[in-house]
Amino acid sequence: MGITQFVTFSDTEWEIFTTYLSFSSLNKKEHFAVEGKVCDYMAFITRGAVRYYHIKDGQEITGYFSFENELMSAYKSFVKRTPNRNYIQALEETELVMISYQHLQQMLNHPLLALKMERFGRLIAEYYICCYEDRVTAFITQSPEERYTALEKTAGDIFQRVPQHFIANFLGITPVSLSRIRKRTLLQH
Repeated sequence: MGITQFVTFSDTEWEIFTTYLSFSSLNKKEHFAVEGKVCDYMAFITRGAVRYYHIKDGQEITGYFSFENELMSAYKSFVKRTPNRNYIQALEETELVMISYQHLQQMLNHPLLALKMERFGRLIAEYYICCYEDRVTAFITQSPEERYTALEKTAGDIFQRVPQHFIANFLGITPVSLSRIRKRTLLQH
């Protein structure tokens, strides 16, 4: 994935578009977004990994991960300009290409970029809706073992890059259950 999955530009448009981008990096454990603050950026991850989590009753609950060439944002907070309800934290050194809310608005009003940025916004919204729907459907229709197998197929290196307790939490199981599932799966291969 990457920016070009959502929008392609002519050379002139690309030159203008890149003037609105900024670059940033996150250290391991550093937050991109925190609960209670408005998220001012959306970003493409060029290197690294992040996790999205909530805190409920003092416990961190991991809901999602994003890796290289994926889009990242506290999207509802970004779009609606409301305080964020979760956290986004780097799991490793992470490099980002960022678009601020202010710059997005300027691009939406730019005569050469407006149409493409409208399309960009629609495709990003579709992307988030599909991710959300897949996540909800998996919890309703799949067992923890099936969710583990799907994760193994789509993000195989996640098990080398992400602490096991975050993966277990993401799958909706305990770390002990994750170990049992991994053991069973290894024996079947």
